[in-house]
Amino acid sequence: MIVSWNWLKDYVPLNMPLSEAEERLAMAGLNHEGTEKIGDDFAIDLEVTSNRPDCLGHVGVAREIAVLWDENLTVPNPTPATSATGISDVASVSIEAPELCSRYNARLIRGVKVGPSPDWLAQRLKTLGLAVISNVVDITNYVMMECGQPLHAFDFAHLKGGKIIVRGATKDEPFMAIDHRQYVLRPGMCVIADESRPVALGGVMGGADSEVSESTVDVLIEAADFTPLAIRSTARALRLHSPSSYRFERGVDPAGIDWASRRACEMILDLAGGELSDGVIDVEPDPPAAREPVVFRFSQVKRILGIELEASRVEGILSRLGMDRVKGDKQSAQFVAPTWRRDLTREIDLIEEVARIHGYDEIPEDVGVPMAPSNRRDVDRVKQIVRQVLLASGFSEAMTASVVDEKSSSAYSPWSQAEPIRSSTPMLRGADCLRRSLIPSLLESRRINESLANDTIELFETAKVYLPREGQLPEEPVMISLTSGRDFFAVKGVIEAILSALHVDGTLKTVPVNDPFLDTQQSCQLLIDDEAFGFLGVVSAASTKAASLRNPTTIAEIRMDVLQKTSRLVPQFNPLSPYPAINYDFNFIVDENVAWAEIAGTVGEAGGECLEDIHYQETYRDPERDGSGRKRLMLSVRLRSDQQTLTGEQADEIRQAIISACEKQHGAALLG
Repeated sequence: MIVSWNWLKDYVPLNMPLSEAEERLAMAGLNHEGTEKIGDDFAIDLEVTSNRPDCLGHVGVAREIAVLWDENLTVPNPTPATSATGISDVASVSIEAPELCSRYNARLIRGVKVGPSPDWLAQRLKTLGLAVISNVVDITNYVMMECGQPLHAFDFAHLKGGKIIVRGATKDEPFMAIDHRQYVLRPGMCVIADESRPVALGGVMGGADSEVSESTVDVLIEAADFTPLAIRSTARALRLHSPSSYRFERGVDPAGIDWASRRACEMILDLAGGELSDGVIDVEPDPPAAREPVVFRFSQVKRILGIELEASRVEGILSRLGMDRVKGDKQSAQFVAPTWRRDLTREIDLIEEVARIHGYDEIPEDVGVPMAPSNRRDVDRVKQIVRQVLLASGFSEAMTASVVDEKSSSAYSPWSQAEPIRSSTPMLRGADCLRRSLIPSLLESRRINESLANDTIELFETAKVYLPREGQLPEEPVMISLTSGRDFFAVKGVIEAILSALHVDGTLKTVPVNDPFLDTQQSCQLLIDDEAFGFLGVVSAASTKAASLRNPTTIAEIRMDVLQKTSRLVPQFNPLSPYPAINYDFNFIVDENVAWAEIAGTVGEAGGECLEDIHYQETYRDPERDGSGRKRLMLSVRLRSDQQTLTGEQADEIRQAIISACEKQHGAALLG
C-alpha cells in the first residue's frame, strides 16, 4: 500500500519527522518497505498484512497515526446536495446471488461533464502510481485510495432498462472488460448485468460496454460488498487482478460503503457538475448481525505481556482504536470492535493491540512472563521419526491434492469399498472424489516424473484419507504411503526400519492378500501381532499399464494411528554387545505354500534372545531333485550374546532348535 505524505495531512496532524513516522508505523505492524520523493510529496510504501484491510486506504493509515501519537483524526462527512428527481423512478437494483454479493449501493448523477481532473487530484494519484484518466473515473479511484472501499462508475445510458442485476455467471458466458480483452466466465463468478448482458465483473473489473467516456452524461455510482472468496477465485481463475479485487479479497468495511458512495458523489458534483438524484438504492438481503462484545480481563496484560498497565491506559488505547466499551468493572470490561476491524474477535487480539500501540520497545527484554511447559503430540513425534527414516532411505516427500477423479479413486482402495465422498465444487477439473487411498495420487506423480525422464523416483506422502461410513461422518485416518522403484524386499526393509526406529511393541507379520491391483506373488497385508495396519506389494502388470507407468513399481500404505499406538517414543539405550557373533546359513526344502514370513517367525521364536538377525537370501526351485510343489528357502542367522562369548556347544544348541522347529511346524528338510 503506497500512501502520500501530503494526503495524510488532510486527516491527521503530522508534527513528527517522516523517518519517525516510518519507524513507528513499522513497529506497530505496518512494515516500511521504502519511501520515494515525487515532486513536493513522498510516496511511502507500507506492507499491509491480510488481516488489516482497514489500512488499504489513507484514512486507515491516518487512524493508526492518530492512535500512535494521540492526535485527533478528521474524516470528512460528505453531504452531497440532491435534486427533486428520485433515483427509484429511473433505476433499479436486484441481487439474485446474495452468496456472491451481500450488499449493493447505487446513486445516480445526471448531467456530468467528463473531462480532465484538476492538478491536485491528478498529482495525488500519480504519487500512488495510478493512471490519470478522467475526472469521474479518477474520483472513484481517489475515494478507493482514501477509504479502501472500491467504487465503479457506469455510463447510465448504456445500462439497458436502467437495471442492475447482481447474479452468478452462466457457463462460458463471454465478457469484454475495460482492458478490452474477452474473458470466458463460469458459474460461481459474480456478474453485474443489465436486463440483457453483463456490464461488469463484480468486484474485479468493469465492462467495456458501460465504461465512462467523454460522451457520458449520466453516471451511476456503485458501492458494494462482494464475498472475498468468490472475488479471489474469480481473479485467480481469469488471471485478472485489480486494486478493487485486492481489497475485496480481504474484506471491506460494511459501514464505509455508503460513506464512500456519498463521498464520490460529492466530489463529482464539485469537479464534474451535474445533479444527484434524490435517494439511494441500497439493497442488502441479509443484514449482518451485531458484533458480539469481547471480554477483556485487565489482569491478562500482566500475565501475557509481563508489564503492568493501568486499566485507564488500556481503555484509552482501545477507545482510540474505535473499540466501544459497553460495560465493565475494575477487573474486566466488554468491548465491541469497530466495523473496520474484523480481525478483533478474541481477548488475545485486544491484548496484541494494546502491546503494539503501547510499544513493543516499551516491554523489557528480560521481563518475566509465566511459561507453561509444552510437549509435541505423539502423532507429530511419530511423523517426524517416519520422515527421518524415509528421507534417510532415499525417499522424497510429496504433497498431492486430497481430491482425485473417479478413475483414480476406483483404481486402488484397500481400506474401504464404499462409494467415495464427492465434492460439489471440484478443486481440479474432473477431480471431485475425496481419496480413500494416497496410492493413486503418488502413482500419478510417478507417471509425471517418468515422462520427464527422471531416473530415481522414490516418493512418500503423509496425509489423511476419507473413508465413508453410512449415517456418520467419514473416518479420516492419517496414512503413510510410498511408491518405489525398488523390489518387494527392499521396501519391506524400509518398513521394518520404520518399526525399528519407533521401537514398536509387537512383531511384524505378513499374510497374503488377494487384490488385482497387486502382483499375487509379491503382495501382502501387514500386521503388528494380529492387528492389520498396512499393505505392501508390487503393482501388477495390468495395473502398471492402466496407470501409464513404464517401469515396475512397489507401493506400501500404512496407518499412522496403529504406529502411534504401538510405538515407544521414549528413547531407549541398548549397549552394543562386546562379544563376537556366530553366523549360520540354512537351506530348507519346504512346501510351495510355506511363506517366508512363516519361516522367519519360527526361526525368530526358536532362536531366542541370542538371535540377533535373520536375513533372507534366495528362493530356489528344482522339481527334479526336490519334487513337485517344493522349494528351497535359503537364509542366514546371526547369533550373539550380551553376557558372554557363545561357545560352540551353545551356538549349536540354538542352531538345532531352529532346525527342529522348522521341521516340526513346516515340514522343512535341511539340506546338508
